[in-house]
Amino acid sequence: MPEGDTIFRAARALQRAIGGQFCTGFETALAPLARVNDDTPLAGRTIERVEARGKWLLIYFSGDLILVTHMLMSGSWHLYRTGERWQMGKARMRAVIRTAGWQAVAFNVPVAEFHTARSLARYTAIPTLGVDVLSQDYTIESAIARLKAYAAEVPTAEIAVVLLNQRVLAGLGNVYKSEVAFAAGVNPFRAISTLTGREFEVIAETAQKWMKVNVLDGASGGIVTYAGNRRTLHTSDRQQRTWVYRRAGQQCRRCGDTIQMRKQGEQARSTYWCPTCQP
Repeated sequence: MPEGDTIFRAARALQRAIGGQFCTGFETALAPLARVNDDTPLAGRTIERVEARGKWLLIYFSGDLILVTHMLMSGSWHLYRTGERWQMGKARMRAVIRTAGWQAVAFNVPVAEFHTARSLARYTAIPTLGVDVLSQDYTIESAIARLKAYAAEVPTAEIAVVLLNQRVLAGLGNVYKSEVAFAAGVNPFRAISTLTGREFEVIAETAQKWMKVNVLDGASGGIVTYAGNRRTLHTSDRQQRTWVYRRAGQQCRRCGDTIQMRKQGEQARSTYWCPTCQP
């Protein structure tokens, strides 16, 4: 599922392929996007930059036009050389941005909207995001401050649910939620107001460290569109990549107890933890 690291890698790959290029064509299966393109065509505009904000991906075009997308559970951006065959059928295409050498294709994207800078500033979903864990603005101190502020506001909120709240910290998803709580030795169902200063610190540090590890591939050059399964352990073995996530019924890698799983929150997301390491 697309989480903040996936969107970061997608934005980086798109920026390297089409950033700074002229848009030679735009095609969409979504009527609201088509209407904007009919009125103010994208062809001929410059793709100024592509950036990630938490789980949102924003493509900026010259002339004050921004394409904003969110992948939710199933969406994805693909890059193809001009003339290259797509890996998904056209029925799944939601938008195509063409340049002289590339096609950037959005498949199964459930949220795709055009904005101006002004309308984006008023858009309720993005301006209210917490600090992006992968952004240059993220610091351990700023993350701790956000967590503590939310603890004061909603003291009974369960910490794993808070970690999924994009208005607190942007970018964390279901994998990191369980993994970060394990790293801090915090039971994921604990009320956030019961956490100690050190536990907040470990959560803030680990969230940044592990997300950065999962966007390292291709960081020094080249266009990387896929970097494999997320990992929070220093191994490339597919079966040894995480501490607790998707390991219900297996032994804890640290203490040997049995990893547990329970649905949590209004969205009933799966949460994994070790009852001994996270009492």
